[in-house]
Amino acid sequence: MLESAGLAVQLVTASQARNLPGRPKTDRLDAMWLARLTEMGMLRPSFVPPAPVRVLRDYARARTHLVQDRTRCWQRLEKLLEGALIKVSAVASKLTTVSAQDMIKAMIGGQRDPHILAGLARGRMKAKHDALVEALTGMFDDHHGELAQMLLDQIAFCDTRIATLATRIEQHLAQIRAAWGVDADGSTGPSAGTGTDAAVPPAADRLAEIPGVSAELARSIIAETGLDMSRFPTAAHLVSWAGLCPSAHQSGPRTRNGKKGQGDSYLRGYLGQAATGAAGTATFLGERHQRIARRRGRAKAQVAIARSILVVIWHLLNDPQARYADLGPDYHASRTDKDKKIRNHIRQLQALGLTVTIAPPA
Repeated sequence: MLESAGLAVQLVTASQARNLPGRPKTDRLDAMWLARLTEMGMLRPSFVPPAPVRVLRDYARARTHLVQDRTRCWQRLEKLLEGALIKVSAVASKLTTVSAQDMIKAMIGGQRDPHILAGLARGRMKAKHDALVEALTGMFDDHHGELAQMLLDQIAFCDTRIATLATRIEQHLAQIRAAWGVDADGSTGPSAGTGTDAAVPPAADRLAEIPGVSAELARSIIAETGLDMSRFPTAAHLVSWAGLCPSAHQSGPRTRNGKKGQGDSYLRGYLGQAATGAAGTATFLGERHQRIARRRGRAKAQVAIARSILVVIWHLLNDPQARYADLGPDYHASRTDKDKKIRNHIRQLQALGLTVTIAPPA
């Protein structure tokens, strides 16, 4: 409402505008105090994306909530089956497989013979026939079937709405000029930049080149960060805003591990998904995840890769001409000093009381 009236609106953290102790507090005095702080430049406005990006953010977050609801439905279905002593998830990788769904639908339809149900397996699950027979021998009755059908209907409803929102997100992002690509002849538009000879690919396509980042995930990330990186002077500012860097906690000679800030929980979730996807790839990010996980654990490695991905995203959005180039999984190994590594291993073995002799290979 205020923006439509032509007013410049600032969203400020409450801790910066807190009233001084001992001062009287009324709405009028609070307004005067805020005006005085703003006039003196003591309030730092928070990041508020433009209206088109806010609309895109609403669509993306609604899709995220539906995906979470669908996951909860699958978990409830698994719990329902386990309550009936049906342990399909112990044999199948997950209930979302076609074989598992066929078995569940057959049980809902009234089939109780575990041998017939196990015969519905497809692909590699056919080799697990005996294990499936044992897992499908339970106490599944009509009321379990009714509840299971309700959950499947709810999952189908979520699938439909998720697909609708995904289409809506893609269409709305195509309406934002800053997300357009540029063809080789310099023309731009919603469908420009999709060819192999494009001068500048669309923003979502550029982010999708990062390992672990899909096209849908790229659109969701853009919905949170926006496309104007001038709001974040450096990549470190964006990382801090997302809450992916620890705060400083130092007093005198003592330095403690600070806690991370609140940040954008949606953006952190998207980056966590991307980091998990990149962890299993034969890329620089995948190798970096393995190196950190060996020393500090998988949780810290995931946060570190999420931060690295966000730094790459800042550079790609800050410079439309930039493209992601993977350094390769052997980047660190190719730059390791071989002699230094040998000396370190010898020193560790000597610390264990061993005598080491280095001989060239035969």
